[in-house]
Amino acid sequence: MDLTLASPLAVLPSVLGSLLTDATDLAIERNLKAFLPVLLVALSAASLPRIFPPLRQVPYTLLLVVVGLGLALVEVRLVDLSPGMILLIFLPPILFEAAWKMKWPDLRQQIVPSSLFAIGSVPVSIVGIGWALHHWMQVSWTTALLTGACLAATDSASVLGVFREVGAGKRLTTLLEGESLFNDGAAVVAFSVLLEQAIDPQPIDLTTTLVQFLIVSGIGLGVGGLIGTAVALLTQRYDLAWVEQSLSLVTAYGAYLLAEDFGGSGVIAVVAAGLVIGNLGLVPGTRPQKRSTMVEFWEFTIFLVNSIVFLLLGDQVLFPYFIEHVGTSIVAIIAVVISRAVAIFGFSALSGLITRSPIPWAEQTVLWWVGLRGSVAIALALSIPDLVTDRQQIISNSFGVVLFTLLVQGLTTKPLLDALNLLETRKYQDQYLERVAQRMALERLQQYLSLPQTQAQLGESLCQIELVTIAQKLDQASQDMAQLRADHPDLEAFVEQQKRQQLQAIESATYDQLIQAGWIKKAPPAPLILSTKN
Repeated sequence: MDLTLASPLAVLPSVLGSLLTDATDLAIERNLKAFLPVLLVALSAASLPRIFPPLRQVPYTLLLVVVGLGLALVEVRLVDLSPGMILLIFLPPILFEAAWKMKWPDLRQQIVPSSLFAIGSVPVSIVGIGWALHHWMQVSWTTALLTGACLAATDSASVLGVFREVGAGKRLTTLLEGESLFNDGAAVVAFSVLLEQAIDPQPIDLTTTLVQFLIVSGIGLGVGGLIGTAVALLTQRYDLAWVEQSLSLVTAYGAYLLAEDFGGSGVIAVVAAGLVIGNLGLVPGTRPQKRSTMVEFWEFTIFLVNSIVFLLLGDQVLFPYFIEHVGTSIVAIIAVVISRAVAIFGFSALSGLITRSPIPWAEQTVLWWVGLRGSVAIALALSIPDLVTDRQQIISNSFGVVLFTLLVQGLTTKPLLDALNLLETRKYQDQYLERVAQRMALERLQQYLSLPQTQAQLGESLCQIELVTIAQKLDQASQDMAQLRADHPDLEAFVEQQKRQQLQAIESATYDQLIQAGWIKKAPPAPLILSTKN
């Protein structure tokens, strides 16, 4: 009898193989193997702008679509997700992050136009795109309207990145963010109704459909609000970065799943939860301070999700179908642009009548042009089951529209803002804030070099030389700030707002620390800074 012991390394593969005998385990292994190449290609494509400087002006989402398209051209299919999993995997984090970042006080000031743009533009886009495809290209009403529902969801992520980079106005940014936030929920609910109609055609009763929409939205709003409130109060009381990050991700998916189980809208639940968590503070009347760890976590998450979604869009396009449906894609592009114009200019006029605060023509023009379609539209198109007739046509049309909005509208956003003179104010605000930051850094350095222990360590003569240089730079920074305020009187209100936000943040953070330490159970009812007048 051979009693020789086998090497542990030799036995390991057979042991692991025996652990993966269940069909479910093997399926998970196959999906993991399929996902890793997607992740590797997505990250490589997103890194191209750092390697090749000329590509830095191109949105990385567009690069991902092009890379995916190249893979599809050579018949390389990275992964084949089931339609139902696409919405579940990609939508919750995208929607949650957008809602979490939104500042409710800013949104509240623009709630009327944002709501009109978001909710009103959905039926306008669906009907406009559907009618154009049916009337001009003889596409069936079912396919045409379903295409319109996919393309009714706008994606502001790429545009907002450009806005922040070049310095667009605060109101313009808030309007676009608010529209995109509410628009996604309305578009997904409308898409669900039309998809159900495409799978199982039934006579449409507008009254019943409207009531169903309100019930579904109400359930989603209630579930998301309750979950968001509970998580917000828990995470703000205890400063545990990893727990907060994990809970926020669980909230995004949990709110979606729970609302769907109750018969509500998972999309609206996620948006409601994100808004509550991002804006409900322990101190009455204040917003919670968004910790840098959370910001970095969600920036990474959205980068990862968008990378995979846009890559999959190009990868899932079948070229024979895309070429076959180029005509319908062109009509869809024209319909998207025209229906967007009708919605923006029409609802801007209505908003002006309601609020007595008209939106300037230049800002309306920008809002019309930057109605990009992106990740949500892609996820909706890819989520259509195979049993739906003309599924590939809808995917091809969605791809054509998304590619156009990213390539043409996305790349011309900055020149348009510049041509309409919508960058000047923010430009000087950024210059002023840079001087403020420089002065703060120099003052801290000045304090450090003035310490006896620092002078003993570095040498008194060296410290004195550096202190003279710092004093000169501080004087120059103060002169620059005074000159900016003299040349641009509108900076005064901006400076006062920045001071108030800084004082409010200090006060709010102090109360949070005392509550976490157990010194007090709740913050005072009337915070000092909030009770003062401008």
